Amino acid sequence: MAEVTAQARIEAPAEKVWARLTDFDAYGEWNATHTAFPKGGPETLEVGAAYEENMKLMGFPAEVTWTVRELETGRLLDIEGKGPMGVNLGMRYELTPDGEATAVRIDGAFTGAAVSLMAGKLKDSASAALNESLRKLAGLVA
Repeated sequence: MAEVTAQARIEAPAEKVWARLTDFDAYGEWNATHTAFPKGGPETLEVGAAYEENMKLMGFPAEVTWTVRELETGRLLDIEGKGPMGVNLGMRYELTPDGEATAVRIDGAFTGAAVSLMAGKLKDSASAALNESLRKLAGLVA
């Protein structure tokens, strides 16, 4: 298993950050691992909604099928995914209002037999991507 966390304080209200975070048409503008939604993002963002994403993990293309497992509009998006080679992914985006700013925390988890072979490199790569994503997100909403 490889687990990663990134957090940042973004100088924008939570509603503005949430709107950008869940704008699947513009997802690639801030998400460092995203390459495409082959069939578009989820039609309706709700628990149980499923969608496919093409990503780049450690420089390699990966197709992931995501399912929303928890959602609190404006505050929390928790998704689980199934990727190549039996890899399971989990991503949790949590927003906490902090005055006129927003504390954003992203937790990611990767499990499966293939992960154990490359857990260290995956953790480093995913951590760097999450931090870059938060930096880009902050630039778009500030």
